[in-house]
Amino acid sequence: MIAVPPAQAQTFTVLHNFFGGSDGASPQAGLTLDRRGDLYGTTVRGGDGGGGTVFKMAHQGSGWVLTPLFSFDLRSTNNGIDPQGGVVIGADGSLYGTAEIGGVDGQGCESYGCGLVYNLRPPPRAVGSALGSWTETVLYRFAGSPDGEHPEAGVIFDQAGNIYGTTLQGGTSGWGTAFELLPANGGWTERVLYSFTNGNDGGYLTGNLIFDHAGRLYGLANSGGPNGNGAAFQLAPSGSSWIESTIYAFPGQGQNGDNPAGGLIFDGSGNLYGATSDGGSNEGGTAFELTSQPNGNWTHTVLYNFVFSGTTTPGPLCGLIMDAAGNLYGTTFGDGAFGYGSVFRLTPSGGSWIYTDLHDFTGGDDGRYPAGSVIFDQAGNLYGTTTGGGTFGYGVVFEIAP
Repeated sequence: MIAVPPAQAQTFTVLHNFFGGSDGASPQAGLTLDRRGDLYGTTVRGGDGGGGTVFKMAHQGSGWVLTPLFSFDLRSTNNGIDPQGGVVIGADGSLYGTAEIGGVDGQGCESYGCGLVYNLRPPPRAVGSALGSWTETVLYRFAGSPDGEHPEAGVIFDQAGNIYGTTLQGGTSGWGTAFELLPANGGWTERVLYSFTNGNDGGYLTGNLIFDHAGRLYGLANSGGPNGNGAAFQLAPSGSSWIESTIYAFPGQGQNGDNPAGGLIFDGSGNLYGATSDGGSNEGGTAFELTSQPNGNWTHTVLYNFVFSGTTTPGPLCGLIMDAAGNLYGTTFGDGAFGYGSVFRLTPSGGSWIYTDLHDFTGGDDGRYPAGSVIFDQAGNLYGTTTGGGTFGYGVVFEIAP
């Protein structure tokens, strides 16, 4: 849960229009906020190397300025391309993330490689600044089997500084993995926590993992599960291994939604919240809650059914965030009044949830198709990205201010 003030009336502003050059193009993930109030993000295309960028947005006077920090190079994919996930700020102040493609050419995957985990550090004279190109260190390159391939989500840390994440595919069965990276001898060693089979456990992991207070991990599988429409899972440490449990299987063809995307979040009571991209009573995806029961089972509740607007992928492709008042916020990839996506708030009220439309993307100068979630600053402003639209058609960074 993010403890910030609940938002009120909203004003939408485009902070940056991507032009597809050195600044990048088509951001797929949401943004990360540092303690100074600066924003960090990724694009999957553009940059000096054409393979995507990591960028910083910083206040300058009354506006914002975007500075590219690093460009992934299509001509040398050994260091990664196509960073679908966002970045996370480590304890050392450097940035950590994943590239879906790249790594060791021809090893286990197509010729571009299976993806990797990277670290970016600022130039020695530009600590805390966006000046100069940052230096990339590849922490781990995936080989496809048995370690996984194509990490689409970002990574998280445990208290000891170990890194955890997911892969879309690969592993022993080819349906994705949950993995851990541990520092060893000046480098990093990968350990597969679990290989998904696309059976009852699910498959195709597109979102982040999350820890509970007991050190268990939770996440969403986009497909598989007992009904074939995705699942929510738990990974519990047991000695030197991890035990997977499916805590909810999405039924599909009904009102509970299917194909969950993104990750999960906890509230202060230990309830989980997430979203599905399809299904629900209006076929536009759902926002849902999972509540733990004393017997160890989890109860699923649909909080809201999004309305299908005729787009191919209507609902949220990302997780939700929660403010201090318990309101939920997120984006839909399609849906909305114009079919190009929306930003919404869900407010608990008397046992139900009230939907508030914060912005409907028109597909024009304001952007279209937001794939990532939004993030708050301490003043209650919301920030996010769209994959397309804007002045040049390559997406935008936007702010919704109270």
